[in-house]
Amino acid sequence: MGEETKRNGSKKILATFFKVILGLIFLGLGAAAILKWWVSLLMVVQGCIGLFLILAGVITLAIAKE
Repeated sequence: MGEETKRNGSKKILATFFKVILGLIFLGLGAAAILKWWVSLLMVVQGCIGLFLILAGVITLAIAKE
């Protein structure tokens, strides 16, 4: 019984370690993508401002209706 618990504990530690490494890799790739495509990112954000304002207006009207 003790051996099985020890094995399950080491599996959890290994899985957590793998998730941390994978998370760090994704963070690095995301930062690199932002740096590489900065101009395109700004263009997308500018394009979304109008849609965001429309959504905020619809939500505000829905709240005011109550």
